[in-house]
Amino acid sequence: MKYYDEIHIDNLEVFANHGVYPEENKLGQKFLVNAVLYTSTRKAGLTDDLNNSINYGTVCHMITAFLKDNTFKLIETLTEKLSEKLLNEIPHLEKITMEVRKPWAPVGLPLESVSVKISRSWHIAYLGLGSNIGDMGDYLDKAIDAVDELPSTKVLRSSSYIKTKPYGYLDQDDFLNSAIMIRTLYTPEELLDELHKIENANGRTREIHWGPRTLDIDILLYDELIMETDDLIIPHVEMHKRDFVLRPLVEIAPNLRHPVYRKTVSEMYDLLYREDVEL
Repeated sequence: MKYYDEIHIDNLEVFANHGVYPEENKLGQKFLVNAVLYTSTRKAGLTDDLNNSINYGTVCHMITAFLKDNTFKLIETLTEKLSEKLLNEIPHLEKITMEVRKPWAPVGLPLESVSVKISRSWHIAYLGLGSNIGDMGDYLDKAIDAVDELPSTKVLRSSSYIKTKPYGYLDQDDFLNSAIMIRTLYTPEELLDELHKIENANGRTREIHWGPRTLDIDILLYDELIMETDDLIIPHVEMHKRDFVLRPLVEIAPNLRHPVYRKTVSEMYDLLYREDVEL
């Protein structure tokens, strides 16, 4: 679990042009912005150096400029885009709770204001990559570059490329596998959609289960999330039993702990070939 300190910005007033109705976009109206910036102020508090914290003055000016320079129909969109911009551009900002209030909302009834309030944060995910068709190294290179180029996503670490035997469907060539650690603002479902696009752009087909493929990218872990839907299971199914997952992953995250079995990647890899031990 991560622990953050909080910097609050309360009721920053901005006159801007956002709304569904044309007159709102033309005439403009008042908006009030509240933000909670989650970071660690420990180092700044000990050193008395603003460079080790977040300059809330800079953030206020960025919020004001963003509201004035853009026009959106929905304050939902405004709040989402503004949060994304601040997370991408403000150093040390790990999480944000953003509320945009609209005091003059044209609803034809007496009210103080309407507002949209969201929380967004950076997430750490681990991806497994594999290829056993064509120039396998080139496919993995392209995949890692493509992930790194996704909006609001950055590859932080990558393993070496490791040759492994096929799993499940054995009548195929050996694989080249890798693992990467990323930082992203995508939800798991959004990330999965983007990874499928990268696979498809590299000629991925799904004709045989566990069969040959130009490129395979799996979400192994996402923060400490445990989830299961029709399309996505996190942590990845039986990753603790698969050499082609654990061997590259142990290079970049040996002390990473599985959220279900509570063992580290190193521990799971050490146990992989011990027949007397089972998770």
